[in-house]
Amino acid sequence: MNRFPPWKYALIALAIVAAFLYTLPNFFGESPAVQVSSVKATVKVDGALMARAEDTLKAANIPYTGVLLEQTSLRVRFGDTDTQLKAKDTIDHALNPDASNPTYVVALNLLPASPRWLTAIHALPMYLGLDLRGGVHFLLQVDMQAAITKRLESLAGDLRSQLRERDIRHGGITREGQTLRVRFRDAATRDKAREVIASNLPDLNVAEREDGQDWLLVATLKPEAIKRTQEYALKQNITTLHNRINELGVAEPVIQQQGADRVLVQLPGVQDTAKAKDILGRTASLEIRMADEERMNPEALAAAAKGQVPFGDEYYVERNGQPLLVKKQVVLTGDRLTDAQPGFDQQTNEPAVHLRLDGQGARIFQEVTRENVGKRMAILLIEKGKGEVITAPVIRSEIPGGRVQISGRMSTTEAADVALLLRAGALAAPMEIIEERTVGPSLGRDNIAKGFNATRWGFVAIVAFMSIYYVLFGLISSVALGVNLLFLVALLSLLQATLTLPGIAAIALTLGMAIDANVLINERIREELRGGATPQAAIAAGYERAWATILDSNVTTLVVGLSLLMVPGAVRGFAVVHCLGIGTSMFSAVVVSRAIVNLVYGHRRRVAHLSIGDTAWT
Repeated sequence: MNRFPPWKYALIALAIVAAFLYTLPNFFGESPAVQVSSVKATVKVDGALMARAEDTLKAANIPYTGVLLEQTSLRVRFGDTDTQLKAKDTIDHALNPDASNPTYVVALNLLPASPRWLTAIHALPMYLGLDLRGGVHFLLQVDMQAAITKRLESLAGDLRSQLRERDIRHGGITREGQTLRVRFRDAATRDKAREVIASNLPDLNVAEREDGQDWLLVATLKPEAIKRTQEYALKQNITTLHNRINELGVAEPVIQQQGADRVLVQLPGVQDTAKAKDILGRTASLEIRMADEERMNPEALAAAAKGQVPFGDEYYVERNGQPLLVKKQVVLTGDRLTDAQPGFDQQTNEPAVHLRLDGQGARIFQEVTRENVGKRMAILLIEKGKGEVITAPVIRSEIPGGRVQISGRMSTTEAADVALLLRAGALAAPMEIIEERTVGPSLGRDNIAKGFNATRWGFVAIVAFMSIYYVLFGLISSVALGVNLLFLVALLSLLQATLTLPGIAAIALTLGMAIDANVLINERIREELRGGATPQAAIAAGYERAWATILDSNVTTLVVGLSLLMVPGAVRGFAVVHCLGIGTSMFSAVVVSRAIVNLVYGHRRRVAHLSIGDTAWT
């Protein structure tokens, strides 16, 4: 009646051991580290960089405890923060001799200090939120007026192309504030232009004006187009921030919209606020320009290398080391880019980036390639106001269709990185940091200590009450409660959830709610004993008949927890822990406690009494 088969005990024991192993990494803490990542998409983080960093540290006699090379970053672990700070400056000076044009981002970070055998089985500590781990908090304001201005500039370019294609002459297209003004010599031409705008540029509202002898069209963005532009700017900036913050190695950054024009960024574990601000401010965009081959003679290139660049040109060095003069006039920008994917050149099978342009960009590109066959076109990646020539191919023929390929001396990783930067490398609108806070690691440790103490003393109080009121059954319930806490922490670690102060509050609340199930079971056993049932029958009936009540109460609580998951921020963290705790409490209260009770009483043929409080029930 009250016996489990051996396989059930084995499964429960296996679950407890697994939970212990996945809980264990949370007790090893973190060690200070320095992370190195590339500023430029075309610069690799590889074994050569790792060897260079190690040689730098050895030459400076700076001890380190480990080096970890990942796909996009290099992390060096140290024994203390003083050594970490010294190593950061040393590595930064060695890798970035020109501080005004850095090649690598060297940032302070924290890494889990778990043993390798735990990491090998993917037993990792929980992520800690900003309030527990320390880090930086930014609130950024998106300049929506700049986004609208940028959209109007783009539409002005589209309008010029549309009028040129239809051979409609105009006296100029200018932007004044948030309007576009187009001048014409006569009303008939203006009417033709208005028809073109109505059929091809539906985002614009057009009104007719007269200015002396000129006939004007004044175009403004429609309200729905303004709203769409602002929403796109916000989403694009959030995507760009995600890509940028990946370089900092932040485990669980919080990047979310706050209001109509603000973005909240929380970076737990980041110690270097200045470096974080630098990363957030980075942008990358694509520019296509023509090479100035008429001036590219050895004398002009030598003079340009010394700073004497011809007027209207810029001096660059290609990736193969060849100098290049590029015209300042931009033929096409990344704003016309709709997609960028890594792939391979079908002819040479070399890694390449395949670009897709929008309709207007495709038309411009086709015109430029048709008019410049046999000349070189430079494709530049602009980051932080500084350009880098990715490739400068010779135009062999006219390229229609808006499908462009960038190739030449790139690895597959570099092709993927360039494609990523071009897809979401540029901010759609400028952002300004309007609020900045730094939470120190010491404050985070203090919060952890307070949360841990609250949970510990709550657990002790529950154990004391249960042991006094239900005696042996109270102790069994307390052991099951401890197993419940073990399961909950293990699940949070396994799922790599982010623990915050509200999450710790949810753990404490889970302990208080979890013991309710055992109280129901113990009281049901008492009722069965009062009704004259034998001890063995009372145990069996107590667990079976209390189950329906336990299930109902937990399901209703779970419904509330699931609804809280829809609320962003700290409430969601609370809800995640709360929902997981409901599942672990049901298992521990019903299965684990029943297994322990069966071990204590199930092997006896006759039980004289049950130690469940009040009196010795017989």
